[in-house]
Amino acid sequence: MIFERKPSFDRTWKGLTDIRREKAREALSELVHFLEGAPKPEGLGLKKLRNPFWEIRIDLKDRILFTMEKGKISFVLIGNHDEIRRALKRS
Repeated sequence: MIFERKPSFDRTWKGLTDIRREKAREALSELVHFLEGAPKPEGLGLKKLRNPFWEIRIDLKDRILFTMEKGKISFVLIGNHDEIRRALKRS
């Protein structure tokens, strides 16, 4: 599986506090382990939004938006529910 970060993901990553960044790392690690065949963690909140967009939960507020296509995961954005919805409208 190939993983990439979009510039929009990097911009939102830089804006995170250290605590939020650590929570995001944990969520990303759980996602990668799941995609490699581990059981799905209960708190991951993996959800298909619309093709090819998916999201996982970092915590109650924050989400990570990504695409999954042909063995490639592209991390698009970190944000709250409204920010994710706005990003989907633009795509």
